[in-house]
This record gives sequence, structure tokens and C-alpha cells, in this order.
Amino acid sequence: MKRPGAAFRAAATTAAATALALALSGCTRLETTAPSAVRSADVRARFGAVDCREIKCIALTFDAGPSEHSARLLDILREEQVPATFFLLGRRHIERYPELVRRMADEGHEVAGHTWTHRRLTELEPDEIREELERTNEEIERLTGRRPTLMRPPQGRTDDTVHRISRELGLSEVLWSVTAKDYRTTDPDLITRRVLDQSSRDGIILLHDLYDGTVPAVPGIVTELKKRGYAFVTVPQLLAPGRAEPGEVYR
Repeated sequence: MKRPGAAFRAAATTAAATALALALSGCTRLETTAPSAVRSADVRARFGAVDCREIKCIALTFDAGPSEHSARLLDILREEQVPATFFLLGRRHIERYPELVRRMADEGHEVAGHTWTHRRLTELEPDEIREELERTNEEIERLTGRRPTLMRPPQGRTDDTVHRISRELGLSEVLWSVTAKDYRTTDPDLITRRVLDQSSRDGIILLHDLYDGTVPAVPGIVTELKKRGYAFVTVPQLLAPGRAEPGEVYR
């Protein structure tokens, strides 16, 4: 698939593929791309059974696992027939729960990286950034047979150096549009309300399956969003029939 040209970028901006200003560790302006802009790049292709140009889609994503809660989360997602995208940590997570990484991939979820040690990439030297990303990807590929094409920078901290190295490694950066701040509460009802209050079409929901209150909140989130007419998809399905481009940032 060819990279969009100037005409498409102008149209995408009109359609809400906006250049958004974010203060991320000294990076004063961060250009991100909306899922709807990627989808409009090629109207001929299809990805899976869901076409998010015609159906109201939303993506559940989980950071910093696997954890002791991940097996129950996978049970819930299987019962609800909901795919998710997992951004996994290496040290003490992938290392500790390799069988859960395999299960995530086997059950149709998108498996991606969240670095090896959760260090802020914007504070590292280029070689350290590569090590954080590559070590995680190599372990995921060893366990699943598939090398990740997506990554999420810890705390959403990114800059031009991270973009460049991600491009070299064939990785796209995925941020989020909905956050429950579940790292600050163990109350599943509060987590549920926060997600539902922020959710909209093409949303990317950020949750963490390692915190005690998060997994118990998932059934209520899923039930209510289904009632509102949402179809749950992985991040690649949300972008389809377009594809995430290495070095670009999506949310």
C-alpha cells in the first residue's frame, strides 16, 4: 500500500485526521492520525468481517501485561466474543506468563509491545530505545510466531527520535483517545463510568489488566458499549482497509 500523498493528507485533515498538540517530555507538538483517515485511503479492500467505515467501531487495548489477572480477562473476552489489542511488557510480564502471550495470539487478539522495562523512551539514548523495543518484539515473535507491527510508548511519551527508530523497526505507535486512569483506582464502577463517558466512534480505549479494579470492570464496559451499537475490533481492524505505517502515530 502506498503512503498517502499531499492530496490525501489535506482531505484527511478535513475529515479529522488532525495535528494535535501534546506536551510529551519536551515534544511540544505531536502529529497523530485518526483511524477514519487511514480507512479512507483505499475503499476497495476489506479486513475481516467488520467494516468500520459502515459500522460504529471501538478498540479495547490493554497495557503492561500479562499479569495474574490476564487469564480471567481472556475468559471474559472469549465469552463476549470481543477481540482486543495487548501491548505487553517484557521483564516480569512476558517472562513470567509466556503461556498467556501464546493464548492471546491463539484466540485472535493483536499482540504488540510496550517495551521491555517500561522506561520512558524520550529519556533514553537511541540504542537504548532500540533495545527496549527489539527485545520485546523478539520475545513475542518467539512465543507467537508473529513479529509485532505496533507498539505503545510508556506513558504515551514520544518524540522525533522514537518515531525514527520505530520506523526503522517497522513499528507504528498507537496512543489512545479514552483512558480510565485505572492505575489510580481499584473501583470497577468508576473505571466503567470513565470509559463510557469518553467513548465515541473510532475510540481507542486504554486499560491495564494488571490492576485489581480493571478486569472486573470489563464486562460492564462491553455490555453497555454493545447496547450503544459498538462493534469491538483490534487496532488493525479499526484502521482497515488502510494499514498502520511504521513511524506514524495513531489515536
